[in-house]
Amino acid sequence: MMELIWRGLVIGVGATLAMDLWAILLAVAFGQPKANWAPVGRWFYHAGRGQLFHESISDAAPFANENALGWIGHYAVGIVYGIMLAFFVGLDWFAAPTLIPALVWGIVTVAAGWFLLQPGLGLGVAASRLPNPNRVRALNLAAHVAFGLGLYATALILR
Repeated sequence: MMELIWRGLVIGVGATLAMDLWAILLAVAFGQPKANWAPVGRWFYHAGRGQLFHESISDAAPFANENALGWIGHYAVGIVYGIMLAFFVGLDWFAAPTLIPALVWGIVTVAAGWFLLQPGLGLGVAASRLPNPNRVRALNLAAHVAFGLGLYATALILR
């Protein structure tokens, strides 16, 4: 069991890093604004105090280390997803990783953003309250494809 946890932790960090590298590429090559993890940090802070959903996270009380907590939360969630995949696929998968389980899991994980985080921030289900929800959804899916590819690539490195 500890072997699965350790491997899951490593692929979770690698996949989250791949997602972040994808975001940097989009920012540099296409001028896409970089992720602002401060609102997510504020959301984690208030979620830890029992309030998951906000009309607008910007109206929630701020706290001093929002950006740091957002980054920590971002990587913690990636690690949890990596550990979950490790338990789903088992140790045999790590001996000969295949793309499909990692890619499918990466795409499935977008659901938490669409149905928990975005509504929690006040953005609506799957960014429905934003002026450009389909663009946001496409970017979310692309980021989670990068996450899935990162799970696979990191598992290959661990082999």
